Amino acid sequence: QVQLVESGGGSVQAGGSLRLSCTASGYTYFSSVCMVWFRQVPGKEREGVASIYTHGGSTKYADSVKGRFTIFQDNAKNTVYLQMNSLKPEDSAMYYCALRTYSCYSLPPAGWVNYWGQGTQVTVSS
Repeated sequence: QVQLVESGGGSVQAGGSLRLSCTASGYTYFSSVCMVWFRQVPGKEREGVASIYTHGGSTKYADSVKGRFTIFQDNAKNTVYLQMNSLKPEDSAMYYCALRTYSCYSLPPAGWVNYWGQGTQVTVSS
């Protein structure tokens, strides 16, 4: 049974930083999967923020977060991180970690992933 457990969300003022973590368990081939961070606000579709292919570390970012967010991995811990700097109020959302059992290709849409975490809330105040 695959489980993704996120942590690190919280409240921060604009310009601040947060680091999200996502630890996967129950999947043997973590070293060759696409890990994706999505976010969602009420009434809107879930949008991809950043992805990383754990075999080689190739990354992709949404234009809205380029230069501010960094996704990186620790395969020894089956963990992916999202470092978020220069946060803006519009970054406020529920952030979800997801695992796709194939290559990323680009920033995968929500319908392409196989497993989801439970989400962690990020709130950025102005």
